[in-house]
Amino acid sequence: MTDTTYVGAVDQGTTGTRFIVFDHGGQVVANAYETHEQFYPEPGWVEHDPMEIWENTKSVITQALGQAGISPEQLETIGVTNQRETTVLWNADSGKPVHNAIVWQDRRTTERVEELEENGTVETIREKTGLEPDAYFSATKAEWLLEEADPIKMERARPADIRDRAADGDVLFGTIDSWLIYNLTGEHITEVTNASRTMLYNIHDLEWDDDLLEEFSIPKAMLPEVRPSSDDETYGTTDPEGFLDAEIPVAGALGDQQAALFGQTCFDAGDAKNTYGTGSFFLMNTGNEAVKSDHGLLTTIGFQRSGEPVQYALEGSIFVTGAAIEWLEDMSLIDNPSETAELARSVDTTDGVYVVPAFTGLGAPHWDQRARGTIVGMTRGTRKAHVIRATLESIAYQTRDVAEAMEADSGIEMSSLRVDGGAVKNNFLCQLQSDIIGSEIVRPVVDETTALGSAYAAGLAVGYWDDVDSLRDNWHVDRTFDSTMDDEVADARYERWLDAVDRSLDWARDGSGTETGSDTGDSGDSA
Repeated sequence: MTDTTYVGAVDQGTTGTRFIVFDHGGQVVANAYETHEQFYPEPGWVEHDPMEIWENTKSVITQALGQAGISPEQLETIGVTNQRETTVLWNADSGKPVHNAIVWQDRRTTERVEELEENGTVETIREKTGLEPDAYFSATKAEWLLEEADPIKMERARPADIRDRAADGDVLFGTIDSWLIYNLTGEHITEVTNASRTMLYNIHDLEWDDDLLEEFSIPKAMLPEVRPSSDDETYGTTDPEGFLDAEIPVAGALGDQQAALFGQTCFDAGDAKNTYGTGSFFLMNTGNEAVKSDHGLLTTIGFQRSGEPVQYALEGSIFVTGAAIEWLEDMSLIDNPSETAELARSVDTTDGVYVVPAFTGLGAPHWDQRARGTIVGMTRGTRKAHVIRATLESIAYQTRDVAEAMEADSGIEMSSLRVDGGAVKNNFLCQLQSDIIGSEIVRPVVDETTALGSAYAAGLAVGYWDDVDSLRDNWHVDRTFDSTMDDEVADARYERWLDAVDRSLDWARDGSGTETGSDTGDSGDSA
């Protein structure tokens, strides 16, 4: 058996689960992936089966190690990264979920959020959590599960109300990181970045907030312990008699977008990255200061290392970017995402067509839950190439929406943006992005930055890497894109984009609060 050791990372995303093994240089040694089913029980509802996710997690870990001929004992640690906000409740006795997970994209609690707006709770939530109240976050999902999920049969007990059981600690709450850590180690733990996305965690006091727990009727007994993102004490170890037959520490976890920030080595205030997945998530490190946004951004926790203060971030959450490309496939306008660049290049412009992919509402900086997807500017001469190009341009415009808000809030003019995610393999999109925002776009060699970030967090905790400077040494540029578009042209097209956005706002008004398309598409995947 070789003495070479590695770090493994579970990357649990909206559409699938990946396990990647990294070496000391931050290079990918093994990689396995499996998708899971998306459930749409009603329009606007999106669910996952937590047990399928756990079974897939075990499968991809086993596959990746087997493909590379690596034994579990060669893993010094495992890190976890996950789709954020997606909410699971499970039975503490059996370890089985009481209901499907409610996914971050789910809009079933839209009306509940509107109640918060009506009763004046919004500003309190913003002040405590840094979040803009939205059905996107975990609090209203957990509240819905406690109220609407069927009574469950606990071991040696009759069926009982879930909320009563939760108050006794017999039903547990978690985001997907907690669910995986629980199944890997038996410990009920989350970490600060995921906690900061629940709309229940005070990001200033760094604790679950009693006032918010009362607002959403969430029993504190069901909540996980909150730990640093990179934890020297570790979250626990895998069961030596479990599926790996080895005792491996699980020592780091980050929500997927914060993991990408960490994987892009954005360790200093002012460093920024954008991850293009199903949605796009633009984060800027603001250091030890929780910068309050006046322009529709979220103030969130970026990461925390053991014994160190938390690093905060500003975030712009764009709900639909890569999912817009999936929509083009669904509409049979393309057969494969790789076709988009060639088709977009086949026309010089969109010929005045703008696509606003507000399939699940609009996130930052607009925050309109009832916005819906819109195409404007079509004429009899409009061809599918125009619509495809307009869809790609919508990704760039939405990023500019966030970039302008980010600069206004932070006071930092951004000259460079690090990018990652599946869509950045598209050179046309990267160049278009640089043209629209007028900043340098930098794509790294290793684009699996979400998994890499969680591997770095876990590896630092167990001493596999000495410090963040050694991680910076691992980061290498694949390609840089510089703006070639005249600023006046970019500005004029962007202003027209804003006109198109206005047409999409407040569209879903049927009184149900759930009017939306059923297939909403991955957060950076995650989210």
